[in-house]
Amino acid sequence: MPAQPTGPAGPAAPAEAAGPDPEEGAQDWQLDHSRAPIATKVVVAGGFGVGKTTFVRAVSEITPLQTEALMTRASEDTDDLTATPDKLTTTVAMDFGRLTLDDDLVLYVFGTPGQQRFWFMWDDLVRGAIGAIVMADTRRLTDCFPALDYFESCGLPYIVAVNHFEGTESFEEADVRDALTVPEHVPVVIMDARKRYSVVETLLAMVAHALEASPE
Repeated sequence: MPAQPTGPAGPAAPAEAAGPDPEEGAQDWQLDHSRAPIATKVVVAGGFGVGKTTFVRAVSEITPLQTEALMTRASEDTDDLTATPDKLTTTVAMDFGRLTLDDDLVLYVFGTPGQQRFWFMWDDLVRGAIGAIVMADTRRLTDCFPALDYFESCGLPYIVAVNHFEGTESFEEADVRDALTVPEHVPVVIMDARKRYSVVETLLAMVAHALEASPE
């Protein structure tokens, strides 16, 4: 019987078949256990039907959490569907998604409900947020006034994002700023909530503004 090859600790163990690398496809920061990504919270607010759910859905790298409910005739007297006649559902609690912006920066995006009867949830949703995005529709700019007033009163940095709907008149950022009397230091951007790149640019603008407002 031939002798088995031996190593320093005795007979060598038989070679095992190589399996899949469990760390294949991982990013560098995920393999560096000495640090963890910075997790930040962002709130997306605005009027009813302005595109908050679409915003979160377009950018989230995970399946977004949505609390959509079918609209019924009970809301006919309170929800104005003039600008969004095809809208069949509404957010009754929140939308939630996640986006990795950089190796060490992860955004958790929370969309607020738009109807006034759900505004009581805003205090909980904005707790711990670094900033907010107030979405606006130029056909009904007054719908975003409550969100503007809310973030002004609580001192949370925010930007205004005009969601441009197809078939509507296009306005310049300066025109929207004047119409809303938004302070000069608050960024105003024109975007499309259906397009991921546009939503990412909007989030980057919000993060940059939040860092300027609260550099610590």
